Amino acid sequence: MQRLSMGLLILVGALFLAGAAQAYEGKVVDAGTKAPIEGALVTLGDQVVRTDQDGAFRLEGTGETLKLRAPGYARRDFATSELSNPTTEIPLTPFKVKGLYLTVYGIASKKLREAALETIKANNMNALVIDVKGDRGFIPFKVDLPLADEIGAQKIILVKDIKATLTSLKEQGLYLIARIVVFKDDPLAAAKPELAVRTKGGGVFRDREKLRWVDPFRKEVWDYNIAIAKIVAELGFDEVQFDYVRFPDNRGVGFSQPANQDSRTEAITGFLEAAHKALAPYNVMVAADIFGYVLWNFDDTGIGQKIQPVLDAVDIVSPMLYPSGYHLGIPNYRNPVQHPYEIVNLSLKRAQERTGASPLRFRPWLQAFRDYAFRGGDFAEDRMRTQIKASDDFGASGWMFWNPRNIYPKGKFSNGRGGE
Repeated sequence: MQRLSMGLLILVGALFLAGAAQAYEGKVVDAGTKAPIEGALVTLGDQVVRTDQDGAFRLEGTGETLKLRAPGYARRDFATSELSNPTTEIPLTPFKVKGLYLTVYGIASKKLREAALETIKANNMNALVIDVKGDRGFIPFKVDLPLADEIGAQKIILVKDIKATLTSLKEQGLYLIARIVVFKDDPLAAAKPELAVRTKGGGVFRDREKLRWVDPFRKEVWDYNIAIAKIVAELGFDEVQFDYVRFPDNRGVGFSQPANQDSRTEAITGFLEAAHKALAPYNVMVAADIFGYVLWNFDDTGIGQKIQPVLDAVDIVSPMLYPSGYHLGIPNYRNPVQHPYEIVNLSLKRAQERTGASPLRFRPWLQAFRDYAFRGGDFAEDRMRTQIKASDDFGASGWMFWNPRNIYPKGKFSNGRGGE
C-alpha cells in the first residue's frame, strides 16, 4: 500500500510539472537588419507581453508555440522548444499592406471581386479589406451567433461558403482584413431599442442615411462586436479592423450615460482595449479607423477619438486621409484635393509628432473615389500614385484604398515595391 501511494504521488507530481507554467525568454529582431523590434507582441496561450527597446521578452505559461506579431511585419509562430537561451533571436519579416476595400456586396459579386483582384495583381498589391459587418449592420455569411440571427443581421446570406472564399483568396497570397462597423448598427438598434442612441426628445436617433446607431457606453454592444471579431479571427483573417468606432457626430442625441469628452474617450478606448485583449490568443492584428482630423485636433473631435488613447489600445491606427474629407483643409493647404500629397504626408507626420510612435503604427486609408466636396474631379491613377508616395515617404506600414462602389482604376498606380 505504501509503494502504491508513493507511485501515485510521483505520477501526480509528474503530471503537475508537465502542466506547470514555464518561463520563456528571447529576442525579437528584424529578419533583414537584425535590429531589435520594440513593442512586438508575444503570446503564449492567454499570456501576452511586449518586447522592450532591446527586443527582449520574458513570459511564463504553458504550450508548445509562441505567437508573434508587430506592426510592419508578418506574423509568425515559433516553437518554445527552440528557445535555447535568453538571447535566442526570433526574426520577423518586414511586411507592408497594400490593399483595396470590398463591401459585403463587393466580396459576393463575382464581377466586382474579380475586377478588384485584377487591379491588385496589376499593381503588385497584397491585401483585401472585406466587410464582415458592414455599414448597414449585415453579416454576409453564416455565423454561429444567436444575437445576429435574432436581430436580423443574417437575413441576407450573400457569401454561401466563407471558408472556401477565404481559402481561395489566401491561395492568391492575399493578406485578409475583416472590417467590422461597430456603433453604426441599424439591425441591432432596431431590434434592441434599449441599446439605441436616442434623440433629446426620447426617440431613436437616425443619421443622415436614416440609419440607427447603438450606444457606445453599453457593454452588450461591445460583447456583440467582439464575438463577431473572434469568429472571423477563427476563420483565418489576418487582421480585424474596427470602423465607426466612435460616437455619432451629432450633438442632439442622448446616451445611457452623460457624454462629455472624457467619458466618450473612455468608452471608445475601453471597447478597443477589450477587443484587443479578447483577440490576443488568435494573434491577429487589431486596427481602428479614425477621422483624419483626429490627428490634428486636441479634443476628441466630439466623437470619442483621441490619437494617443486609440494608438495605445490597438496595433495599427488607420486614419481616413481622404482629401475630400478635409472640408477645412489643413494649415497652408485650404483646398485639400489640390494637395493630396501634403494632406496625407503632413497628417501622418502630425500624428507621429504628437505620439512619438513608430511610423509603422500607422496605415492610412487613401482616396480612390470622385471628389464630392470641392468639385475636384476623379481620384484615379495619378492621384492614387501621389497618395501612395506620401504614405511611403512617411514610412507607414502600408496603405488601403477606399471606393464605396468597389470600382477601381484598371491602370497602373503602384509598383508594389513600397511595401517590400
